[in-house]
Amino acid sequence: MNILLFVLLGVFIFMMFRRNKKTREQQAKLQSQFAPGVDVMTSFGLFGRIVSMDDAENKVVLELSPGNLATVHRQAVTKVIEAPEAASVEVPDDASSLEEAQAGPVVDPAETPEESIKRLNGEDKKDN
Repeated sequence: MNILLFVLLGVFIFMMFRRNKKTREQQAKLQSQFAPGVDVMTSFGLFGRIVSMDDAENKVVLELSPGNLATVHRQAVTKVIEAPEAASVEVPDDASSLEEAQAGPVVDPAETPEESIKRLNGEDKKDN
């Protein structure tokens, strides 16, 4: 019984060290991608572009929007944002797509204004 407990403890410790090693490798890979001009996300959800880095103090200066700078710890930057590929959007040459979008509901031309009011009031009651 004691041997089984020692084996389980050994497996647990081995898995713990293995997980820590993987985490360190991922962090090192991420840190190697940091350079000025790279778009990144911080651990607290700020998106920005790296302006400068100070390796001695582990600080990164991010430009959140034009003219707005934020200094964060290097480990707070958790993700490098890849530039999205431009999706091709088909734009028609004529105004036919605009006419389809502006078309309103079909109205019966034989309907009188009183009938229209009655119909619209009846539709409101169906919603309740």
